[in-house]
Amino acid sequence: MLWIYNIGIAMYGLLLRFASLFNAKAKLFVEGRQHIFEKIAQKLNPDDQPVWFHFASLGEFEQGRPVLEKLKAADPQQKIVVTFFSPSGYEIRKNYALADVFYLPLDTAANAKKFIDIVNPKLTIFTKYEFWFHYFKALHTRAIPLYLISGIFRPHQAFFKGYGGFYRGILKFVTHFFVQNEESLALLKDIGINQVSLSGDTRFDRVYENAKHPKKLPEIEAFCEGSPIFIAGSTWPEDEKLLVALTAKYPDWKFIIAPHEIGPSHIQEIESLFPQAIKFSVFSSQFAADQAQSQKLKAQSLIIDNIGMLSSLYQYAKVAYIGGGFGAGIHNTLEAAAFGLPVIFGPKYDKFQEAKDLISIGAAKSINTSGELLEATAHFIANEKAATAAQNYVNEKKGATEMIINTLHQH
Repeated sequence: MLWIYNIGIAMYGLLLRFASLFNAKAKLFVEGRQHIFEKIAQKLNPDDQPVWFHFASLGEFEQGRPVLEKLKAADPQQKIVVTFFSPSGYEIRKNYALADVFYLPLDTAANAKKFIDIVNPKLTIFTKYEFWFHYFKALHTRAIPLYLISGIFRPHQAFFKGYGGFYRGILKFVTHFFVQNEESLALLKDIGINQVSLSGDTRFDRVYENAKHPKKLPEIEAFCEGSPIFIAGSTWPEDEKLLVALTAKYPDWKFIIAPHEIGPSHIQEIESLFPQAIKFSVFSSQFAADQAQSQKLKAQSLIIDNIGMLSSLYQYAKVAYIGGGFGAGIHNTLEAAAFGLPVIFGPKYDKFQEAKDLISIGAAKSINTSGELLEATAHFIANEKAATAAQNYVNEKKGATEMIINTLHQH
C-alpha cells in the first residue's frame, strides 16, 4: 500500500506543477515550496527545538491558534514553527508574529527526514486532520511527541474500513488525540487506539475570545449608519444569487457580502448581481478622504474585496448567512454565533456538528431556495430568542484549549 501512497504523492506534485502554469493558487503552492529547506535553515538554529504546529489551511490555523497562543504565553522564549499545506492559509498568515511560518514540503520520505533534521521540533501538533505517513513515521522514529487537536472522525473514513490497515497504521504514530465528540472517541477505541481524550473543539475558545474583543472598523460603522445589517460570509456564486431577493425584500436593511474568493472576476460577478453595491476598497478610500457621506447613503450593499475582516464584521449584524452549503460544505458558523447571530446556510452541512447543534436549538436554518431564505430571514428577524441561543451555545462549549494545555503539561 505504501508504494501506492508514494506514487499518489508524486502524481499530485506533478499535477500541481502543470496546474501552476495557468492556476494562480497552484502557482503559489509550487513557488512557495521552491528552496524551502534553505528558507527554513536561514530562520532556525539547530538548537532551537521549536514546537511545530501544522495546519491544512486558514480555518485550521484559527482552530489551533488558541493552543499555540496559550503555549507561547506560558513560555514567551519558546520558538514556534507553523507550516501550512494550502496557500490560502500561508499567504494570509505568513507574517504571523508569534511563529516562523513556512509551507510544508510534500510528504516524501526524503522531505520528511530533511524537514525534521532542520526543524528538530521538541513536539508537534496537528489540527483536526491531515495525516502524512512519512512525517508521522519520522516523528515516531525519533520519539518526538505528536498530538492531534480538535480531531474529528467519521465511520466512512478509510481508517475504519476493512481495507484501511495502512491508514490505521498512520494513526498509531500519534502520541495522543484530542477529539471533538463522543463518536470520534468511540471510533478510535474500536480500532485499538486508546490514547484519546474528549476535549471538544478549540474553535469555540477562539470565536469566544474574538467576540469578547472585536476589532472596531470605523468604515463599517459609517456604512451601517444605524441600519440593521444582514451579513453574508464566505459566499460562493450559488449563495450570492439567492441573496438578491433579500435586498429587494428589505430595502431598509443594509447588506455586507464577504465572498470566499476575492478575485477580480468573482467581484465583478457580485457587482452585476448587486448593481447598487459599493466595494469596500472604494468605500474605504472615500471614507479616508472624508467623502463617504454621499456614497454610503446610496449603497445598500457593501462587497468586502479583501481577506481577513470577516471575523470582525459579524459584530455589526443581526442575521448571518454562511456560504459553502451548495458546494463542498458550509464555512465557519461559529464566528457569527459567538456574536449572538442566528445563522442561515445551504443544504450541505452534515459534516458539521455545530451546524446540526445550532439547528436543533433554533439558532440556525438550512435552506435550498431563495424563497426559503426569505422565510428563514423573516423568522430570525422576528425571533430574538434565536440570537440568545446562538451565543449561549458558544459560551457553553468553550474550554477545550485549557484541557489540551493541561494534558500536554502532564505528558
